[in-house]
Amino acid sequence: MIPVAHQPFLGARMVRAFYLLFASLFALTLIVGALWKPALFALLLIVPLFLIGHWDVNQERHAVLRNFPLLGHFRYLLELIRPEINQYFIESNTDGRPFDRESRSLIYARSKKQLQTMPFGTQKNVSEPGYEWIDHSMNARSPEGPPPRITIGAERCRQPYDAALLNISAMSFGSLSSAAIRALNGGAKLGGFYHNTGEGSASPHHLEPGGDLVWQVGTGYFSCREKDGSFSRAAFADRAAHPSIKMVEIKLSQGAKPGHGGILPAGKINAEIAAIRGVEMGADVISPPAHSAFVGADGLIEFVSELRELSGGKPIGFKLCVGSREEFVEICQAMRRLDQGPDFITIDGGEGGTGAAPLEFSDSVGMPLTDGLIFAHNTLTGYDVREGLKLIASGKIVTGYQMAARLAIGADLCNSARAFMIAIGCIQARRCNANVCPVGVATQDPALIRGLVVADKAVRVANFQRETVHALREILGAAGIQHPDDLRPSHLNRRVSRTEVKNFEEIFSFARRGEYVS
Repeated sequence: MIPVAHQPFLGARMVRAFYLLFASLFALTLIVGALWKPALFALLLIVPLFLIGHWDVNQERHAVLRNFPLLGHFRYLLELIRPEINQYFIESNTDGRPFDRESRSLIYARSKKQLQTMPFGTQKNVSEPGYEWIDHSMNARSPEGPPPRITIGAERCRQPYDAALLNISAMSFGSLSSAAIRALNGGAKLGGFYHNTGEGSASPHHLEPGGDLVWQVGTGYFSCREKDGSFSRAAFADRAAHPSIKMVEIKLSQGAKPGHGGILPAGKINAEIAAIRGVEMGADVISPPAHSAFVGADGLIEFVSELRELSGGKPIGFKLCVGSREEFVEICQAMRRLDQGPDFITIDGGEGGTGAAPLEFSDSVGMPLTDGLIFAHNTLTGYDVREGLKLIASGKIVTGYQMAARLAIGADLCNSARAFMIAIGCIQARRCNANVCPVGVATQDPALIRGLVVADKAVRVANFQRETVHALREILGAAGIQHPDDLRPSHLNRRVSRTEVKNFEEIFSFARRGEYVS
C-alpha cells in the first residue's frame, strides 16, 4: 500500500484521467467513424468539451477548474442556483431569510386577493423565547368605518398631509426598474397611501401615475443639486412645488448601510438615470456619508425649517437609523432650544433592506427597529418635543401584528419596502445588486423589465396594503380597541424564557413627558 504522503494528489489524477478519457474517446470515435460515418458527428460534442477542459487545466485563476477540468464547472453551477435550491426544496415555511416562506406566501395571497386563511394551526413554536402575541378581549369588536388617517404637519405646516397607516418605504428609480416604480406609485394612487421616492429623486416614473409622494432628499441631493454636488435651494423649491409631492424627507441614514451613503452600481446606470440624478455614466454612484448643506443638530433643525418654507409649507421630516444616542439627544435638545422641529421622523431599523450594501454594514451597523423606535420615542417624550411630531416605523413589516407591535411602542404609522417589492413579484432571488433580477423589479435590463406588467402589479400593491391594514384593524378589534392610538405596550406579550412571559410595558422602559428636561 502506498503511504498517504506519496500518493498522487487527487487533482493530478483527475487531470491525467481527463486526457486519457478524451484520447480514448477520440480514438474510439475515429475507429467507429471509419466503419459508420455518422459516428463522426460525435466529434461536434467531444472537441468542444476537450477544448474547455484543456483551458481549465491551463488557466490560473480557478484552482477547482485547474484540478478538476469540466467537473469543476458543476460546482459553480450549483453555487449559482444555491439560493433557489434552498428556497424551493430545503427551507421550511418559517426559517427562510430575510423573509420566510410563510411571510412571502401571505404577501402573494393578499396582493392577488387569494385565500389568506391557514389550516391546522400555527407552525411557530409558542414555547420558544421570543414568541409574541396580543391580548384579546371579551369585548371584541369589528372594525367600523374607513381606516383612520394620521395627520402630519398640523401644527407648523400650511399644507398638512393625512397619511395612511401603511405606506411604501424609500426605494429609488435606479435601484428599482421604471416598471417597478410605476407599479408601486400606481398602487399608491389606487389605495390612497404614499410612496417614498428614495434618494434617487422624484423621477418621471414616480410622478406619472399620480400617487402621493414623499420626496426623499439624500446626501447626493439628486434633482436639487448644483453642478458641484452641493444643495440647490432653487432646484429644491421648483421640484417640491409639484402637487404629487406631499412631504419631504431628509435622509440622514438608512438601516441597511447607516453611515455609508447610497450605492448605485455602474451596471445599473443608464442615460435616463444619469440625466435624472445629474451624474456621469460608467462609475458607481456613491452618495456622501454625510450632508454638506448643514452641520450639527442645530443646523439640521434650521435646515428643516428652511425646507418647510421653500416647499410652500409642506411637512418636512428626516429619516435615520439610530446610531449614536448622544447625537439624537442633541437633536432633541436643539428642537427644544430653537423651538423648531420636524413634522415627522422616520426610524429605520438596522435589519432594513437595500439593493447593494457591504456585508459588514448590513450585519453589524445600526440599531434594530424595535430598539431604535423605543429610544427615539422615549428621548422625544423625555425632552417634551414629542407633541405634534409623528414617528414612522420603517423596517421588516409584513403583517398586521407587526404593525401593531410598532404602534404599541411609539410609532404613529408604518412604512415597508421589501413587502411591497414582493407584492409586485419579487421572489427573493437576491440578485438586486447584479442587474439580473429575474422578475424585472430590481434591474435596468429592458429584456427583464418587460416581464413586469405595470397595470396588473399596481392592483396587487393596492390589494396588499388594504388587506394588511384591514388585518391590523381586525387584530385591534379582537383586543377591544377601535383606534390605533388606544393601543398600549401592555396589550402585547413576549415569552422571555420557556417559563416566563412579560408584556411590553414590563420589558421596555417608557419615559414620562418632560422627565429629561432637567
